[in-house]
Amino acid sequence: MSPRKHAARLTPNAERQTPNAKRTIISWIIFIVLAGWAVSNMISKKPSSTFDVTGFGKLPVLAGGRVMPMDTLARVSLLQMNHHGVEEAAENQKPAQKPSQTQWLLDVLMLPEHSDGAKVFEVTNPDILDLFGWRKAGIYSFNDLQPFFAKIEEQASQAAQTDADARNAFQRGIVRLRDVLRLYVQLKNTIEPQDSPDFGKEVQVFQQAIQPGLDAVRNRDAGKPYDDQAFQRILLFTHRYQSLAQAKYAYAIPNPSGKTENDRWSPFSEALLGAIGTGQIPYPVTAYGQMVSAYRNGDAAGFNQALNQYQQYLRKNFSPELNRPTLEYYFNLAQPFYQSLVLYLVVFLLALFSWLVWPKILSQSALLLLGFAFVIHTGGLILRMYIQGRPPVTNLYSSAIFVGWATVLFCLVLERIYRNGIGSVCGAVIGFTTLLIAQNLQFDGDTMEMLRAVLDTNAWLATHVVGEVLGYSAVFLAGLIGIIYIFRGVFTTSFDENASKTLGRMIYGVVCFATLFSLVATVLGGIWADQSWGRFWGWDPKENGALLVVLWNAIILHARWGGFARERGVAVLAVFGNVIGSLSWFGVNMLGVGLHSYGFMDQAFGPLLAFVASQLVIMAIGLLPLKYWRGIRARGRHVAETGGVPAHAMPQ
Repeated sequence: MSPRKHAARLTPNAERQTPNAKRTIISWIIFIVLAGWAVSNMISKKPSSTFDVTGFGKLPVLAGGRVMPMDTLARVSLLQMNHHGVEEAAENQKPAQKPSQTQWLLDVLMLPEHSDGAKVFEVTNPDILDLFGWRKAGIYSFNDLQPFFAKIEEQASQAAQTDADARNAFQRGIVRLRDVLRLYVQLKNTIEPQDSPDFGKEVQVFQQAIQPGLDAVRNRDAGKPYDDQAFQRILLFTHRYQSLAQAKYAYAIPNPSGKTENDRWSPFSEALLGAIGTGQIPYPVTAYGQMVSAYRNGDAAGFNQALNQYQQYLRKNFSPELNRPTLEYYFNLAQPFYQSLVLYLVVFLLALFSWLVWPKILSQSALLLLGFAFVIHTGGLILRMYIQGRPPVTNLYSSAIFVGWATVLFCLVLERIYRNGIGSVCGAVIGFTTLLIAQNLQFDGDTMEMLRAVLDTNAWLATHVVGEVLGYSAVFLAGLIGIIYIFRGVFTTSFDENASKTLGRMIYGVVCFATLFSLVATVLGGIWADQSWGRFWGWDPKENGALLVVLWNAIILHARWGGFARERGVAVLAVFGNVIGSLSWFGVNMLGVGLHSYGFMDQAFGPLLAFVASQLVIMAIGLLPLKYWRGIRARGRHVAETGGVPAHAMPQ
């Protein structure tokens, strides 16, 4: 064959490959732009303050039973005060000028008269607003609420006499408002007494007063002449710091002699009172005193110098304790789960637009971006496990994170097998939804909280709990594919026999996976219960929920094996699995009873009912006679015109 003829035979293939290459390049360009935007959001921005706010945010502190950075303490505290988790900008302040969470905490700890005017307390209940004579729901400051402290305390005390699960919206709101106000007062007294004009100077005066005061106490006890002025001064300091101990919340002073993690940290009051016995104030107290004085005087250089010296002291004497808090600071800054949430939403939009324009380009970009979002999601999950020192699921918040992660993994596998875009859509929808649920579950406090004693077993957390959550993930994925089956069949004309069979196989495979993991995890849970509570099964609500998941998955499989349900029937049954899964995951936690009631919550009762109602409506749509399915009607016309697909091949 001549070279010219050979080239002629190759030319058409080359021409066909050129558009594919262009589409691939465009897909990668879209992916790189969106991925770069996400990465840029994870990189720390240089703070505008001349004070080393970043360095202060990394300082370790013991709160809620675990060591965390100051940045986490600020974020957790603000999230309890308002659902934005930030200080609201004043009327004459631009949003970009809003202080960071750490900057707000700095004001609370070192300049409380300034933070008292910060708008951080959310009040939305109309009855609470009426109690204050206000009309507008919003975010208010400590100074705004101060005139009503007596009313708040009175109403909250009355509400506290009612069982938590029986309180109405006003009672829950007023108790929560009182609690966050108390938290704020405790924070103000974490490092210094809130009425101290200059804590650094106070520490110096106290140091000078210790030895003369101790001499006066000894002479007085021995019946000898003593310096009454020195005695009264040390007595005044003692009473002052004993009162400070009543408001302790966060422990910021490292204690080298402590044996356990909790013992290695002390509140300021304890460190100051301990100095009376030793005669010497610990260096960390002095360092914080220097930082307070410099911050109050606007001396950024002095503050940064004192902070740097204290950091060197910590690195020299407490280096192991710094690793996790420092990593957690950067974890907070990157917000990997929030970035993943945004990316999952973008993936969903790309997948939707791919059905209208540029199907191959946008679908490929969506798949690439889904994989990148999954990588960020995975990185965040691994970092969280390392910081907490626990398996991935320890509470409702972490279960939502893990359900989303596992579902996206399943979807990537499905997309790898079927390459029909369904995996990208399902992964984006469930990934976004579960991370959105997690965002709303973080308002109650620290998401890395200390575990209850019954849960403090890493082996069982890594087997029973993870297995159960993997089962939930598969149940919701099967339900979503079932929804796609129903919507595509009823509302589109592209629903052919191949699509019906493919979606049916996907649902079947996922339900098999869900059955296996749910069954094994439930059995493991019974073994754990036998070790913890002395019985394998007690018909606890959470146990019943797990059993319902297993039974419903088994019903779906037997209905398919026995020929009672074909593709359409299995899809409808899978949608009801969403109802079973949601009741087992969240519903039983709203009962507030049983040995699993440590996950009690009631805020999501309304959304849960709405979700269940929506699934029942979708099931009703799926049960419409086939003559109302646009996909079936379109296929019937195709059969009439071409004699192609026989009538018995239609989904039942």
